[in-house]
Amino acid sequence: MTEVTKEQVLETLKTVRGPDLEHNIVELGMVSDVFISDGKVYFSITVPAERAQELEPMRLAAERVIREMPGVKGALVALTADKKAAANAPAARPAPQASQSHHGHSHAPQQQQPRTAKIGVPGIGAIIAIASGKGGVGKSTTAVNLALGLLANGLRVGILDADIYGPSMPRLLKISGRPTQIDGRIINPMENYGLKVMSMGFLVDEETAMIWRGPMVQSALLQMLREVAWGELDVLVVDMPPGTGDAQLTMAQQVPLSGAVIVSTPQDLALIDARKGLNMFRKVEVPVLGIVENMSYFVAPDTGTRYDIFGHGGARKEAERIGVPFLGEVPLTMNIRETSDAGTPLVASDPNGTVAGIYRAIAAKVWEQIGEKPQREAPAIVFE
Repeated sequence: MTEVTKEQVLETLKTVRGPDLEHNIVELGMVSDVFISDGKVYFSITVPAERAQELEPMRLAAERVIREMPGVKGALVALTADKKAAANAPAARPAPQASQSHHGHSHAPQQQQPRTAKIGVPGIGAIIAIASGKGGVGKSTTAVNLALGLLANGLRVGILDADIYGPSMPRLLKISGRPTQIDGRIINPMENYGLKVMSMGFLVDEETAMIWRGPMVQSALLQMLREVAWGELDVLVVDMPPGTGDAQLTMAQQVPLSGAVIVSTPQDLALIDARKGLNMFRKVEVPVLGIVENMSYFVAPDTGTRYDIFGHGGARKEAERIGVPFLGEVPLTMNIRETSDAGTPLVASDPNGTVAGIYRAIAAKVWEQIGEKPQREAPAIVFE
């Protein structure tokens, strides 16, 4: 089968009328750069922010004509709500103020957005985010072993890799291949060690550079969350990208998170960044379930001598200072590094080991808190 090209996509999109009903969306300069991977087409359409809801049928039309192209396996089309586009787009009747369209595609929020109930994911009981203020603290490894700890404690568990730019789950869980689709849209999750898994790493090649703006990140995240056949899960663990960017805001604003777990190492520099993550979740009214101190200490395998390489106890003190639970200390061991690189996480490969026991204890503390927290309404976020 011949691979579809950007030129063919743009030529097909010329059949979609723009807001003026005279010119097409390509001629009007509304189509972003087109990204194609493994037969799936990704792009966004720039529209005036105040007309986002009104122009949703245009997005659906563009998505439909691309899906019908020979050689196309799927399409992800987002509306980029850009106030600058208002100067170029033809005038039309004002649309009602709204920031969310059908099928979970998000648009830029209006000023004073009203508080509305978040849409849950059918079949999923609770969703928790695993986050960190910076990279390199072992967040993804913690997320995988925490998910396996929840599974070992008798729960039905899935894990969503929300790091669009640097997905880790395919390697950490030793999963390769592409997911299958149901009716051309719903994706079957991948699976290993009893965990259901979805990641952008399953949809694009490992070395592909994902150069996407915020709206495409939002759309991809919501598609991986809501258009995946997760089945019945007690909990979905979301491995967030580091920092406090688009992915975190999308999850916090549009998904009924039961809470967030912050991962940090003991040293002061990591804790400074961890505080940023804590403050972000508090601002968007997502409960912080607690802090995990990763790489807490190192025990020499030959002598048994303990070394506090990065200091010790900093995360515990920070948790006490701000009044959130301290979930536990995970040591820095050769086994964690080796099993992570090999795609055989410790909780699965050495379930009776000391470190696996630590992860299961952390999982038990997290789940105990989740059972006490009701589903919440969306926070009122105002962009200035």
